[in-house]
Amino acid sequence: MRMTPGRVTIAVTHLLGSGHLSRALALADAFARAGWTADVISGGRPAPHLSPGRATLHQLPPLASAGTDFRTLLAADGRVAGPDDLAERRRMLTGLLDGLRPDVLITELFPFGRRALAAEFESLLERARAAAVPPLVLASIRDILAPPSRPERLHETGERLARFYDGVLVHSDPRLIPLEASWPITPAMRGLLHYTGFVAPPPPDEAEGPEGRGEILVTAGGGPVGRVLFEAAARCAASGALPQRWRLLAPETEAADLAGHLRAIAGPERLTVEPLRPDFRSLLGRAAASVGRCGYNTALDCLALGVPSVFCPFEDGHETEQATRAALLARRPGVATLREADLTPDTLAAALAGVIGVAVPRLDPAALAGAARSVEIATALRKDLRKERTR
Repeated sequence: MRMTPGRVTIAVTHLLGSGHLSRALALADAFARAGWTADVISGGRPAPHLSPGRATLHQLPPLASAGTDFRTLLAADGRVAGPDDLAERRRMLTGLLDGLRPDVLITELFPFGRRALAAEFESLLERARAAAVPPLVLASIRDILAPPSRPERLHETGERLARFYDGVLVHSDPRLIPLEASWPITPAMRGLLHYTGFVAPPPPDEAEGPEGRGEILVTAGGGPVGRVLFEAAARCAASGALPQRWRLLAPETEAADLAGHLRAIAGPERLTVEPLRPDFRSLLGRAAASVGRCGYNTALDCLALGVPSVFCPFEDGHETEQATRAALLARRPGVATLREADLTPDTLAAALAGVIGVAVPRLDPAALAGAARSVEIATALRKDLRKERTR
């Protein structure tokens, strides 16, 4: 007998960029398209450029990290979040779970990360376990994780997996980026892993409209994370070392402030500066090359569309995720990596000259169907769990 779709709830808190939320929304939309009722509970700052699709988005009082210090959490007004702020989030989170009563509960990144919010996630998981009919509980993780800094971190993660979880959705293709590249896999953990392929939206219609065709497209995130790359790109544009026009897409909250500064470096005949756009991926598909960080979504967009790319991985603090991903992907034709310490207008021009015009092999569409495959895996695991409970 075929199991009817149920209800899925995904809990996610993005603290620096919006990639975690983007992936959670794409996953929820895939569940919704398969007939499920899908809810995403977001604990990070609102990201108006991201659409929930057919899912419903619930917003907790938002938190953000103090730069790359993920142990210091800032409330919406910029002050350090205190015990009362965190208690209110826990109350709202567990209250939402009680009201939604999902058949499947997915925590994004936790327990492999978000240790600063461990009390919050554990309150959610304890409440789920205490339900009259507990949901199937899954973790959702990207291809590359920040490795545990100490052996006890690995042990802690393993204990939480054993205590609360029925499986782990690994949004990667092990032939390209195995989880072992960044995280030590224990025998107990290996039995919980389910590779889904990458979670990426379908490619846009590249032929739609001439805007941006043949340009160099630059995205880099917000604040100081992005400014250094935007400035290097503007100076490279001003130098005339490459014939292409440049288009820089900055976060909406910073685009206006950055625009004047960057246009003073390179005039409008060489450079366009505007806020990050919902049709970013269509622009990317028409670009001569992409310059950006090497976050999960950025890298996948470039590889899915076959765009020559220069990745400048984010490496502030103890961040290793993007550098690891960039090093693996730079083995492919038409992909180069440039460390921020080596970033100058000249090195950027040289890296771009080496990739522009190179045919970039696109990823196999099956490797990009991670959202749909996640739904299939969750459906099968839910069916197995129901059989086990009726024995």
